Amino acid sequence: MRVSVTIVMLLFLMFFPLTGQTGESVEIGLSVDSEGIKAFHLAVGNHFQVEYRDVVSARERKLANEELPVVYFIARHADVAPGAVIKMRLKGQSWLQIAFNFGLDASYFHVPVKHKPGPPYGKAYGQFKNKKRSHWRQIRLTDLEIVDLVNLRFISEHYGYAPEEVMKMREKGRAFVVINGEIKKAREKKAQAFVDPGESSEAKKSKGKGKGKKK
Repeated sequence: MRVSVTIVMLLFLMFFPLTGQTGESVEIGLSVDSEGIKAFHLAVGNHFQVEYRDVVSARERKLANEELPVVYFIARHADVAPGAVIKMRLKGQSWLQIAFNFGLDASYFHVPVKHKPGPPYGKAYGQFKNKKRSHWRQIRLTDLEIVDLVNLRFISEHYGYAPEEVMKMREKGRAFVVINGEIKKAREKKAQAFVDPGESSEAKKSKGKGKGKKK
């Protein structure tokens, strides 16, 4: 029985290697339903002004959902086609190597916050804190750190949400696809309450008066 379990685990690692290494897709957090993924893709497209079908096409090229914002973030700041970024990624280059290739560095991924971040942001922000801003180019961020930082900026900017609040959600282990869905629903609920605040007190009084009347 133990031998069977060991074989299964080895096969799993062969086909689904550990994340965070150069050239590998990075999915962060728990899985979500198809509607949550679609909402995330739509948000990415809207924020980066990309057609929804192009976002889906990029995902189908073996990129993780939460790597998609990184593709469009680098493409936007480097003023290059997203396809050029994807091509380099699929060749096995890290996100930082791709950024360097297009003249960007770690400073582009920094998101200003008002408090000291905890995991998974602590190590990256520690590097920014320990170096002068003029030396931020020397900082070496991992793929996971870049994915975390870019998604943090994307979601906070797209929804006008404080990055500190997004960080709190991420620090609880939520995937960014999940975070996107939760913030989207909260905003929609708030907007609905503003548009349709419910019956006025006068309307309720009017209904109350009619309850005691006989037909």
